[in-house]
Amino acid sequence: MHVRTLFDIKLPIDKGEKELIAIAEKKLGGKVGYFAILKKSLDARDKNNLRYVYTIAFDKKAPVSEKRQFLQLPNNKQPSKAVLIVGSGPAGLFAALRLLAHGMTPIVIERGGSVEEREKIINLFVQTRVLNGDTNVQFGEGGAGTFSDGKLNTQTHSPLNREVLEEFVRFGAPREILWLAKPHIGSDNLKIVVKKMRSYIREQGGQVLFHTRLEDIFIKDGRVEEVLLKSFNADMVPSNDIKMPVSAVILAVGHSARDTFEMLYRRGVMMRQKEFAVGVRIEHLQDNIGLAQYGKAFAKLPSADYKLVSHASERATFTFCMCPGGYVMPASSEEGGVVVNGMSNYARDGRNANSALIAQVKQEDFESEHPLAGVAFQRKLESAAFVAGGRSYAAPIQRVEDFLADRESTRFGEVLPTYPIGTTFCDLRSVLTAPITGALKCAIVDMDRKLKGFAHPDVLLTAVESRTSSPIRMERDESLQSVSVKGLYPCGEGAGYAGGITSSAADGIRVAEAVFGAFYAEN
Repeated sequence: MHVRTLFDIKLPIDKGEKELIAIAEKKLGGKVGYFAILKKSLDARDKNNLRYVYTIAFDKKAPVSEKRQFLQLPNNKQPSKAVLIVGSGPAGLFAALRLLAHGMTPIVIERGGSVEEREKIINLFVQTRVLNGDTNVQFGEGGAGTFSDGKLNTQTHSPLNREVLEEFVRFGAPREILWLAKPHIGSDNLKIVVKKMRSYIREQGGQVLFHTRLEDIFIKDGRVEEVLLKSFNADMVPSNDIKMPVSAVILAVGHSARDTFEMLYRRGVMMRQKEFAVGVRIEHLQDNIGLAQYGKAFAKLPSADYKLVSHASERATFTFCMCPGGYVMPASSEEGGVVVNGMSNYARDGRNANSALIAQVKQEDFESEHPLAGVAFQRKLESAAFVAGGRSYAAPIQRVEDFLADRESTRFGEVLPTYPIGTTFCDLRSVLTAPITGALKCAIVDMDRKLKGFAHPDVLLTAVESRTSSPIRMERDESLQSVSVKGLYPCGEGAGYAGGITSSAADGIRVAEAVFGAFYAEN
């Protein structure tokens, strides 16, 4: 049976999707027994003629679906020592799911708490301004992505991307992510999804251990043989040290595990500096973004987003992780540093839009050639933001009009901040370096030409957005193992091989396949 496909079907935004079935039946010459939307995007080039563009598949009968079969390790050939996954972000969770599909039962450790605990601890941080260094917006079940917009679009073209979307749907994500051009889950849905993944891993024989941190690795003859784990209770009180023999270790530690980076560097794990970007969160009124993007019809459409790039200065500057109808989040993970990030729920119904507005960091900005010099650079900015905010985890903030004029703000205008801990007016030149400040200024003016109102005087800049990606890359070979330590598999965004939820999850699958392949070849 050959399923038919139609591309580039355009419908006005006020037409229902039932029109698509009518189109399919006209093409088929009869009733459809199978119908699916393969892709949906919005064509907003002409604000007077906004249209959705679809690709659809249909036929008289549904195609027979075949469940994919995975090679299995026999029970008597299972690794004699633990297969350990460090971190329960997208890379770690998807690595665990793929190993389970191959009949292997990994142990997943997470330094932070479960999703339920994370919400309580983050709320407590907002109320008391007492930071928990292991459970926060950066660390905990689901990783940093859990408190984000849950964007699943990616610039990578891995064949694994579709598998990632299908797995998310299997665990409760909205089915529309399979066909939307810009799929997102929302932070509220992601919390549900990762809990279901955790339950499934445990049901299938795997382990998920919270409040458990990788403290050290022990290497013999160039291979990781054993690890030292430290467990804590929810109040960060150490409860136990565990020495665990390991067959393989997947390092899915995330981009903020600086103490882990330092330990691995001391143990001889080869890594190098990686360029990244830093800047601020920029907040607009969501209605103004909708009007600029879609015209007066914006109220009939989902909350508008944007993605902008500027080359107006010598440093590439761009928006990143744009959160329509979202909130600026306190994303600190070390005492004495202020970090901000963005979050949206699935409905994207908040008053403000926010996005990272970030400029390229170059190696010349670092004070040394040390592989961890980028970490030192991030810490310097975060410490400056902490001081500028009043040393209370309030975030330094400035209106765009004042930022461009090099003066401290004294009032808010039509845009009010969403950062929940509180903000302090300052001149952001006290937080950001001169090259970054200059690049952001040029970009704001340039981006306003592309998106009307981007540089509105009352738009807010909140500092500092410093954790956009990992500042290092752990070198790995063709087998995806560390080039310096066999049995150690650097993985995901923290290791420098991904940027976002989808690409991190895909790298987790890729690394899990490498781990399975190594054991399968031996047996």
